[in-house]
Amino acid sequence: MAVHEHPHRSSGLRLPSIRRNRTVPASAPEPIVSAHGDAHTVRAYVFASLRLLTGFVFLWAFLDKTFGLGYATQSGKGWIDGGSPTKGFLSQVAAGPMEPTFHSWAGEAWADWLFMLGLFGIGLALIAGVALRVAAVAGAVMMALMWVAEWPPAQTLSDGTPTMSTNPFAEYHLIYAVVLIALATVSAGDSLGLGRLWAKLPLIRRSPWLR
Repeated sequence: MAVHEHPHRSSGLRLPSIRRNRTVPASAPEPIVSAHGDAHTVRAYVFASLRLLTGFVFLWAFLDKTFGLGYATQSGKGWIDGGSPTKGFLSQVAAGPMEPTFHSWAGEAWADWLFMLGLFGIGLALIAGVALRVAAVAGAVMMALMWVAEWPPAQTLSDGTPTMSTNPFAEYHLIYAVVLIALATVSAGDSLGLGRLWAKLPLIRRSPWLR
């Protein structure tokens, strides 16, 4: 039943309406929730963009070394032309504790295949947004080995010439490794990728580490 207030019955002092006080905070959080949602969307697209760019770095390296596209690999010296993707880099390692080991690996068929399959697999996984955890582990191992091959702590090469190293630790291969781990941690394949569909596959549900 509605209660009607009459002006001549009201007292000189009125307490604030409880109903009115309850309606104010109910609408107040709406801008906060909206802002949080917008920030989450922006963050998702930023990580998705980082994933796609990083994937292109790996996939392009594979294509250039395979077909000799004239960038890092000269035309006619690609993998399909009989060139070795690892010989040029590993044979020129001139510092660090694994220098002799890398020289023995240079140009070996197994090293070429592992390196190229790694580039292709990691690049494809990042572009598609699937198997990011596997790609992160494989990529981190690859980047760690390449960091050791560069060996930035050294100030001089084995022949005594300066290395011109710009930093004794924070070299770009380590940055790539951290980026790969970060992309897998935040499930960056869910936006602009096939990550959500990949996660719904029965095999992936049974083995979450493949996600």
